[in-house]
Amino acid sequence: MSGLLALLDDVAGIAKVAASSVDDILGQATKVGVKAAGAVIDDAAVTPKYLQGFSADRELPIIWRIAKGSFKNKLLYLLPIGLVLSNFAPWAIAPLLMLGGAYLCFEGAEKISNVLGWGHGHADYSDRVIEQEDSTHIEERKARGAIKTDFILSAEIMTIALASIPESNFWMEAATLATVAIMITVAVYGSVAIIVKADDVGLAMATSGRLRLIRTAGRGIVKTMPLFMHFLTIIGTCAMLWVGGSIIIHGLEQVGFDWPSHTIHQIALNISQIVPEINGTVQWSTTAMIDGILGLVLGFVLIPVGEKIITPFWRFITGAGN
Repeated sequence: MSGLLALLDDVAGIAKVAASSVDDILGQATKVGVKAAGAVIDDAAVTPKYLQGFSADRELPIIWRIAKGSFKNKLLYLLPIGLVLSNFAPWAIAPLLMLGGAYLCFEGAEKISNVLGWGHGHADYSDRVIEQEDSTHIEERKARGAIKTDFILSAEIMTIALASIPESNFWMEAATLATVAIMITVAVYGSVAIIVKADDVGLAMATSGRLRLIRTAGRGIVKTMPLFMHFLTIIGTCAMLWVGGSIIIHGLEQVGFDWPSHTIHQIALNISQIVPEINGTVQWSTTAMIDGILGLVLGFVLIPVGEKIITPFWRFITGAGN
């Protein structure tokens, strides 16, 4: 009997340790997800454009297809690569993170330049050949394009996650990264599905609702969804610039060039003293704003590089536009 009680006590102890480990993994994954907010919001904002032009009954299947591609990107490709880097080449994480940050700055600045009419998208070149395609081929092409875009954003998310995980053992890192991958993918594509189908739900409420309140709410949803998508795009762009600029600043600090980081911190600290009641909020907001401005400046500098060098080179090696 005493042996059985001892065994049960050991099992209870193991269960407590396991529960504690799960809590640690979920806690770390949540913190990491917050730091990857810029790429996550942009992922949710970008994906709906790949669904434009399709019938309502094809939207959810396409989203599910893209989501499966995203799971594959994160869990089969990026997770193993991240673990190898973390354990065998940790010195490479900061440069890769800065490269990803530069990409976010470039994407954010390019979106702003397009709105202002200063340039064109890197996929929208003058000699592009547009071929007539049937709906199946269009769906296939757009799904592949969305999955490729997801791979870039997922690489950024996983790199941010890897850099944000406290020093721990191999299995804790693997579990945390896998949890981040699953949580973010579910959040992004679940949100995309809700966003894409919201206007259909609103239309159904507006036309078939039995109560006047329901019909009014439905019409409100239909009218506000375009504004919401526009707002989401703005937030996503700002988040990209903020996160990208922040990554570059912290990356420079890690490689020994800490003047920008210290200067920004001092400026934010001085401004926060003006309103001591909310100095923490003001300091964070000021830092984020400066990071975003620097990210925008860097992005504008990178636009000519992307449009005149990287994009033509990529078209050359892939045969795009030929």
